[in-house]
Amino acid sequence: MKSIRNALLSATLAVAGLSAVANVAVAKVVPLDRVVAVVDNDVIMESELNSRLETVRRQIQERNTALPPENVLKQQVLERLIIEDLQLQIADRAGSRIDDASLNDAIRSIAGRNGMSLDQFREALAQDGLSYSDAREQIRREMLINRVRQRRVMERIHVTDREVENFRKSEEGRQQLAIEYRLGHILVSLPEGATPDQIAKARKKAESIYEQLKNGADFAQTAVSQSQSQNALEGGDIGWRKADQLPTLFAEVAVDLKKGEVSRPIRNPSGFHIIKLTDTRGNEQTLQEQVKARHILIKPNEVRSDLEAQELARNLYSRLEKGADFAELAKAYSDDTGSALNGGELGWSNPQDMVPAFREKMLSSSLNVVSEPFKSRFGWHILEVEGKRKEDISDKVRAAQIREILGQRKFQEELQVWLRELRDQAYVEIKL
Repeated sequence: MKSIRNALLSATLAVAGLSAVANVAVAKVVPLDRVVAVVDNDVIMESELNSRLETVRRQIQERNTALPPENVLKQQVLERLIIEDLQLQIADRAGSRIDDASLNDAIRSIAGRNGMSLDQFREALAQDGLSYSDAREQIRREMLINRVRQRRVMERIHVTDREVENFRKSEEGRQQLAIEYRLGHILVSLPEGATPDQIAKARKKAESIYEQLKNGADFAQTAVSQSQSQNALEGGDIGWRKADQLPTLFAEVAVDLKKGEVSRPIRNPSGFHIIKLTDTRGNEQTLQEQVKARHILIKPNEVRSDLEAQELARNLYSRLEKGADFAELAKAYSDDTGSALNGGELGWSNPQDMVPAFREKMLSSSLNVVSEPFKSRFGWHILEVEGKRKEDISDKVRAAQIREILGQRKFQEELQVWLRELRDQAYVEIKL
């Protein structure tokens, strides 16, 4: 698109130049635009620079931040445009495109994150002096740039098992992965230097509230009506906190409570406290459905049609019904080389990792019953499910979370290195 624009611009300037030579006194040539930087095989025009400058100025002013000197701002914005252009050229050479459907989804997502409908998003852009078409193209550019970064930078990143384990054992890791508690709190307060009589009355009131809660009283309503804590009007909710962010008194109690359980009144100098464990997160057990199965796969090929593959599978199924050994037939006939040597055994696997037809048969089959031949995109299968279980994969999930955290950190570090290399290796001629 830009090369067409540049070609048209060159042609326009050439025609203007010829006209000026032929009739100098007739008219003065007024340049429509000019090149401010040559970037490898592309150029950045002054109109692009001015448009981006206007956007950046508005963003800085909205943050109530003082604008830098004009020459400094212009140089910074031009440098950003150069880096963007280099990445867009990579996308273009790779044939990367953002189709309209993906772009529309992204715009709807941006509008949704800002609590707006698409029409409201358009209106907000107009109020900021931005056209919807310009915004679409800027979002398309950013999506292309993000795609290039993901491909070029992620391939340079590797998170090792040792790094995962070290993070898990570190203080930061323990903080990141620590269990969070959501607590409700009711306080029956005591004045400073409370008398024995005041303490006795407060204790009696706290015990009465505790009995009401045990008998089914709503905790939030009880907190609003009877608690003397600062969060009483919020139903006693003190929000999500990790154990080390809770008062010591609360933390010692919370770790021993079950979800929905209410503690007996606990006394400290400020009064009697009743704690309810509303919820926890970060300690969820992740169970994965797994199936142990074996199969025989018969594939169509150059010398075997799909119908012939089906007939062979039916023949093998008949032999199995008559008592033939499944493992021996798998070794002799199965085209799944990965499992054939093991008698067709697939071991314990997650059905969600399988193609749809195979997954559905896995989940619907009874134990130790050989299925009739069925077809997937790989060919014809005979399947026997040998076991089903729920496997706790919580540790694997947490390890994946750590890899994500470390991967994102490495991505940001490596991104800066890659962008610097990209800039250093490019041909850039600034004509500003």
